[in-house]
Amino acid sequence: MKFLTILALGLLCVCVFTSTYAQERSLPPDTTITSSDEVTIKGQRVPYDVTVGTQPVWGEEGEPVAALLYTYYERTHIPDSTVRPLLFSFNGGPGSASVWMHLGYTSPKNLNIDDEGYPVQPYGIHDNPYSILDVADIVYINPVNTGFSRMIGEADREQFFGVNEDIAYLSDWLENFVSRHERWTSPKFLIGESYGTTRVSGLAGALQSRQWMYLNGVILVSPTRLGIDRDGPVRAGLRLPYFAAAAWYHDALPAELQKRDLDDLLPEVENYTIEEVIPALVRGGSIEEGRREEVAARMAYYSGLSVDAVLDHNLDIPTSFFWKELLRDQGLTIGRLDSRYRGRDGEDAGERYDFDPSMAAWNHAFAPAINHYLRDVLGFKTDLKYNLFGPVSPWNRDGDNTGENLRQAMSQNPYLHLMVQSGYFDGGTDYFNAKYTMWNMDPAGRLQDRMIFKGYRSGHMMYLRQEDLATSNEDIRQFILNAVEAGKAPARL
Repeated sequence: MKFLTILALGLLCVCVFTSTYAQERSLPPDTTITSSDEVTIKGQRVPYDVTVGTQPVWGEEGEPVAALLYTYYERTHIPDSTVRPLLFSFNGGPGSASVWMHLGYTSPKNLNIDDEGYPVQPYGIHDNPYSILDVADIVYINPVNTGFSRMIGEADREQFFGVNEDIAYLSDWLENFVSRHERWTSPKFLIGESYGTTRVSGLAGALQSRQWMYLNGVILVSPTRLGIDRDGPVRAGLRLPYFAAAAWYHDALPAELQKRDLDDLLPEVENYTIEEVIPALVRGGSIEEGRREEVAARMAYYSGLSVDAVLDHNLDIPTSFFWKELLRDQGLTIGRLDSRYRGRDGEDAGERYDFDPSMAAWNHAFAPAINHYLRDVLGFKTDLKYNLFGPVSPWNRDGDNTGENLRQAMSQNPYLHLMVQSGYFDGGTDYFNAKYTMWNMDPAGRLQDRMIFKGYRSGHMMYLRQEDLATSNEDIRQFILNAVEAGKAPARL
């Protein structure tokens, strides 16, 4: 009876869409379409309901000011869903839709790509045997102007597009979702990728302070800086371990380094960065005679660049130059978000590449897959464009204290655990900066026993490489299970 009711509502929504979108190119702020499916995960059959719908953002007078598109996966045929973990998933941008982690990472559906993450045709989707749906229900959320989410009427843009504005309205939206779906007693987790890590770090604090909603875990995938200062010499120095990883992947290091495993090499480069590179950069023009050349030679040794290139930049090598320079002698560039990808510019000269070859590859795999899945498979009918990257500028970045928001939330909530996931070949939000963020959001070292770092041999979206798709999902699975188990003890110091 429940399924028939849901199906009838879904058909009604389709009819509403049919009559509405053709005239206004908009969508109702509050609707659902639910269907059932199943997936095999770790050899186990997992049946589930999937709901694609919209839920309003409410204004100060109780009126809908925006409609957010979401997709909700809920495992069925279990004794008690009220104690089952619930994971809210956000992508970044800040104008990026939820498509990346939805069809690339944790959901029971995965887009068609090859084992290294390169697009293949025909475009489409298949079952994801590594999904975490066996241990947690998942909600993929599109903030305003991403996906099909839109403002309503003459709503004020400024209430949505900023670090703290984004956190404020989304915390209200999440509280409303949890109440509607009767999930207050469920262990709750947030996962965010890239700018989504800024979002979920701030939300961890806002949910506690504004909604009295306490989380069990936060997962940061390829995290941003979270408002933690690292300008000047620290910012410049932290890039070197990423340079070494990318150069190692492309066989651009000296033979004695190239034959070493990455797990053996990177700790050495990290230590040299902290002990030698950053102190040398701090000294600037006052560095003693010969010391600059000595450090430059070692940086060149670890980065695959020439000593002259390092000296020409006063030891402060821009990442944009590195992506252009590393394979310049081969007529190739490397990707920003995933430096495994190679590109060709119009000419080899210049200080930066023409385009990011990793992003170019991803866009033409994800866009057809999400449109096909939402429109044709799940039956969400609308003439609206699905915004992979939506118009959210200008974005107010003032007052970014999200790392401190997360630290305070963890200090106040002994149940709250943190996991950071990074790809070694990510040049946009590199792995060593992620470690720095994790270390320095907790300068007293009092929360480190509830923090864990996981690195992968891929880029910004580490899950696009099949080996890492399996490993990174398993890391999330164990993180959730461990956090839930830890929650069974009294919350006291």
